[in-house]
Amino acid sequence: MTISYTDVPTLCDAATTLALGLHFDLALHLLDAAIPEPGDASGRLRLALAAADVADRAEMAAGAASADPRFAELDKLVAEHTSDPDLTWDADWLHLRRAYSRAVRNPDGSFRVGPDGRSEEDVAALLNHATRVHDTAPDDVRRGWASVCRGWITDNVLAEREAAPAWFAAGLAPGRDGDDVLLFEAQRHLGDHAHDDGDLEDARVRWRESAAAGARAGHVGGTLSQTLLLAVLLRDEGDEGGARAVADVVDRWASAAGARGVAAQAEGFLAGVDPTRAPEDE
Repeated sequence: MTISYTDVPTLCDAATTLALGLHFDLALHLLDAAIPEPGDASGRLRLALAAADVADRAEMAAGAASADPRFAELDKLVAEHTSDPDLTWDADWLHLRRAYSRAVRNPDGSFRVGPDGRSEEDVAALLNHATRVHDTAPDDVRRGWASVCRGWITDNVLAEREAAPAWFAAGLAPGRDGDDVLLFEAQRHLGDHAHDDGDLEDARVRWRESAAAGARAGHVGGTLSQTLLLAVLLRDEGDEGGARAVADVVDRWASAAGARGVAAQAEGFLAGVDPTRAPEDE
C-alpha cells in the first residue's frame, strides 16, 4: 500500500485558518489525521504545536474541552526535539498565551482584571515568562506577538493602563508586514485606549483597521467582536438605533458561529452594558 505523507507546514496553516473561522473540531480532525514522514521529528512537533494552539483557542473562545492533554503531548515532543529553536520558542509562546488567558478568567469564565487577589509570586512568574519569551523571539513577527502579550498583561493583570500602549504599538509594523491577526490585536487594544481617552475618531480608525485585518485573516470571532466595538462608537455618538441594529446582527451571527463570548458581549450591550469596561467599572 502506498502511503501519502503530509505536507506538514501547509496542513498546519490550513488548520489554523479553520480555527480562526471557529471550525475547531474540523481543524483538530485534520491535524490528527496527518501522517508525517518517518523520522520527521520536526513535522510531529509542528503538528503538536498546531493542535495545542487550536485546542487552546477552542477552550477559550467556545468553552470546549480542556486543552491540557494537547499541551502535555506538545511538552513531550519539545523535550525530545530541541534542535529547532524557533519551534521551541513557539511552544513557550503558546504556554505564555495560555497562562495569560487563565490569569484573566475566573472559574465561571467571567473576566478578571487587575492585581487584587493575585499572589505576588504568580504575577512575578507571569511577568518573567513574558520577558523571557519577548527577549528570545527569533524574528520581528514573533517579537511583535510577545510585545502585544506584554501589553495584555500590563493592561489586565497589572492594571497599569498608561504603560500598555507602547507594547501594543510594537506589534503594528510586524503585523502590517506579515501577520493580519497580530495587526488585529494591536489595533484592537490601541483603539480601546483611544476610546478610553475620549478620542473617538482615533478609536474608529484603529478599530476599523483591526476589523479589516481580522476579516482578511478569516478571524470570525475577532471580526465580530470588532464590529461590536464600532457599535459602541455609534452609541457614544448618540445613534442608539444604529448601535442596537449592529449589536443585534453581531449577536445573531456570533451565536450561529459558536462564538459564545462575543454573543454574550452583544447581549450585554443590548442590555446597556459597555463591553469596553471592566466589570468593576460598570
